[in-house]
Amino acid sequence: MSFVIFKNLAGRIHAMGEAIFFLKDVLKVMFSGRVRFAQVLEQMYYQGVQSVVIIILSSLATGVVLGLQGSITLQRFGAREFIAPLVALSLLRELSPVFTTFIYSGKSGAGITAELGTMNTHEQIQATRTLGVDPIEFLVVPRFLACVLVMPALVVISELVGMFGGYLVAIFQAQLPSAIYIRQTIQSIHYVDFFSGLVKAFFFSVIVAWICCYQGFFTSGGALGVGRFTTRAVAYSYMAVILSNAVLTMFILTFWG
Repeated sequence: MSFVIFKNLAGRIHAMGEAIFFLKDVLKVMFSGRVRFAQVLEQMYYQGVQSVVIIILSSLATGVVLGLQGSITLQRFGAREFIAPLVALSLLRELSPVFTTFIYSGKSGAGITAELGTMNTHEQIQATRTLGVDPIEFLVVPRFLACVLVMPALVVISELVGMFGGYLVAIFQAQLPSAIYIRQTIQSIHYVDFFSGLVKAFFFSVIVAWICCYQGFFTSGGALGVGRFTTRAVAYSYMAVILSNAVLTMFILTFWG
């Protein structure tokens, strides 16, 4: 029993070390300037543009629900006019970065892992090495860099759409004047609130890109392995985002307030 536990622990430590060296290789290629920008733009379209619709719908629903719950709760205390700060700060600081990352991981992140995993099981990655092409440069870096560039933009879209959903609830359900809601939203947002969400989006994008590219690049086990590693990539991304969000929130509140 103890031997099995030790073997599993050793395997996880080895996988973590392998993942760290994989990230080192990716960053080495990126900082050396060997970036295929045409493929990066293509990946930005597949990962970003095709994710906009689902991000908009989910963010609008989140803003509406947040506005409804906020208006009902605040009405009990005679503070209905504070719906705008509640919606704006909740979305900017926490909800939009985390929810957008979850949606992105389940859609584009899973796609990255499945693509690379299929290439690996079909020995296409080995074929690129045979042709003298670095598979990290040709296959991984465009997907990794596109994820890092696309995620903050999707988070900003989510924030704007979510605040619009809260605006609709405040105007039509809570009967707040439009000018008051807009003014309170603008007054409640400080640069710390906006940039804290972008900082989280950047770190989340690196985490998701790292995990999904690594799981796809080292997929094994044929077609069943592709499904297993894709599921593992999404699950690991969720756990890593939740844990890193707690750390980043404590860090931001400690140093920025």
